Amino acid sequence: MENKKIRVLVVDDQQELAEEIGAILATDDGLDFVGKAADGFAALEQMPALSPDVVLMDIRMPNMNGVVATQRIKTEYPDVKVVILTTFDDSDYILNAINNGASGYLLKDIGSTALISAIKNAYDGDTILPAKIARRIADAAKHVAADREIRLQRAFGMSDREIEIALMMYEGFTNRQISSALKLSEGTTRNYVSGIYVKTNAENRTDAVAAIQKVLH
Repeated sequence: MENKKIRVLVVDDQQELAEEIGAILATDDGLDFVGKAADGFAALEQMPALSPDVVLMDIRMPNMNGVVATQRIKTEYPDVKVVILTTFDDSDYILNAINNGASGYLLKDIGSTALISAIKNAYDGDTILPAKIARRIADAAKHVAADREIRLQRAFGMSDREIEIALMMYEGFTNRQISSALKLSEGTTRNYVSGIYVKTNAENRTDAVAAIQKVLH
């Protein structure tokens, strides 16, 4: 019995580049280049007919960008793996794509052999993340965390520990979970939470979380 080929759809508004990628994929017996699409709308229209296993998705495209297209594909076809094909400058979009179900990221300067291996690894369930993209994601996450902390400090005059606990409350942690994570007694955690109620002018946890959410969004 012949092994199943991995069906790959390439989505990129640079159609010559899409053809070049397709030619690379055609050199491997384990891959089947089933087609190309110029934007997210075209990709979604072709999904039923082409039935790809893996979608190589550009980010910056007209009509529907790669982040939105990834979200739509993962909602409608959850078993399909979407791998973002990006340039280093697209890193502002990367966290959004992660949250929308992307299986990883390839830089457009990737070599042919590495591209083929990455597609196969993504199909097998691996997360594909080049080191310099991983570093950029880590830096972006730190920036987001720092921005949230600054907002809470400015809005409510919270201490560092209060900010830490306020963010955990916002994420849905209970007092017991907070105590365990931060190695505090439950009584100490309750005291901090009470202080957060005072600083957010809240009567209860729901009101406090709503006040925190308003500042963070």
